Amino acid sequence: MTTDQDLPLDSQAIPARFVSKGIDITTKKDQGVMKVVKRKGQDGDRPMIGDKVTVHYTGKLLTGQTFDSSRERKESFSFNVGKGQVLKAWDMGVLSMQRGEVCLLLCKPEYAYGCAGNPDKIPSNSVVIFEMELLNFEGELLTDDRGIMRRIKVKGDSFISPNDGASVQVHLEGRCDGQLFDSRDVSFTVGEGEDSGIPLGVDRAMDKMQKGECCVLHLQPKYGFGAEGRPEFKIGPDKELEYEVTLKDFQRAKESWEMDLNEKLDLAPGVKHKGNQYFKDGHFYQAIVQYHRIISWLEMECGSGIEQHKRIKECLVMAHLNLAMCFLKLKEFSQVIDNCNKVIEIDETNEKALYRRGEARLLRNEFSLAMADFQRVLQVSPQNRAARSQISICQSKIKEHDELDKRTYANMFQKFAERDAKVTRSKRRRDDVLRGGLNGAVCSKRRRSRSASQECVS
Repeated sequence: MTTDQDLPLDSQAIPARFVSKGIDITTKKDQGVMKVVKRKGQDGDRPMIGDKVTVHYTGKLLTGQTFDSSRERKESFSFNVGKGQVLKAWDMGVLSMQRGEVCLLLCKPEYAYGCAGNPDKIPSNSVVIFEMELLNFEGELLTDDRGIMRRIKVKGDSFISPNDGASVQVHLEGRCDGQLFDSRDVSFTVGEGEDSGIPLGVDRAMDKMQKGECCVLHLQPKYGFGAEGRPEFKIGPDKELEYEVTLKDFQRAKESWEMDLNEKLDLAPGVKHKGNQYFKDGHFYQAIVQYHRIISWLEMECGSGIEQHKRIKECLVMAHLNLAMCFLKLKEFSQVIDNCNKVIEIDETNEKALYRRGEARLLRNEFSLAMADFQRVLQVSPQNRAARSQISICQSKIKEHDELDKRTYANMFQKFAERDAKVTRSKRRRDDVLRGGLNGAVCSKRRRSRSASQECVS
């Protein structure tokens, strides 16, 4: 790729200079976006579709007039490249760059602002120039905890993705520490990938992919094979994994709005059974997926009679209670409390919901609230020995906490008293010094007066 530090400012000469010194980076090769490198970037990787990129840019008309600049604002700009979030020319240009590279892009209207332009800034059908600097890029994060990062090698050919329950056909290659350990074509149901030896992160990425897409998934241990590892693949505990996944085909499952209430109620027991199996096997995240499916189907349903209403209520209570249990195992206590609250909204005397909420609050050191929950359990079921035991633990914890507070405040007050005493002593010493200095000054003045008097007499 050519480089050029000084392009002419003459509006007639600029396009010709780009054509002679730049390269056409459009797929149609219609010279719609011509690129000239001003400063080469670091050798190595380039952004992939979906990556989060951070750039500096300056946009100019052919007259040399600047119409927008991140540098003038002293604020870089970030976006997901190749997703249509910015101008076509930007997506094409940034995908061709390396980290640290600075380039110029000459952009025809159809790749920039088109016939509409930009009122008060860019006339209709304007050719524009952008100076772009690629500061940094990283894969697209699919989870808030940065557990799954995706980099798209080949973009899919539609905007439709698999959903939970969809049947998918994929080719996957799994690597750990650079070593290939899994390569196969496999079909599985989204949400049930564990049954086919598919790690959680690959399963959860399915609803972000399109048919024909090929992507690389970087999985943290939580979304790989976790603390247990996978002996059949010779994967040890807490290993990061990399999967290259190609979605060859899929058949979506029915969405909630495509099913009537009876169909949802008939499917719920099978989904519950699958979730319970995962729970018993210690696959809590996979179980959560199943219980969430039931809630998504039924949370907005009312039913047309007493029997349907009763079945809806039972299914929702079961799903929320099981979710609370999963989150309790995962130590996600706020989620435990949220799901228990949903149950208590339906059935305020539900013994399991009160007890599990109390457990979560106890583990969050909310001892008084936890004790109140366990006391309510006893009101519902006076024979509940576990609740009595938990109340004793709460009382003990409250006592320990109170004693700790007393010691803390006692030490705090002692330190305050010592500090005040130190300040008082310092003030006294300062006052003594000042008084001593004042007395010395008076004596000195008296001596000078006597000396002056003696001189006058003489």
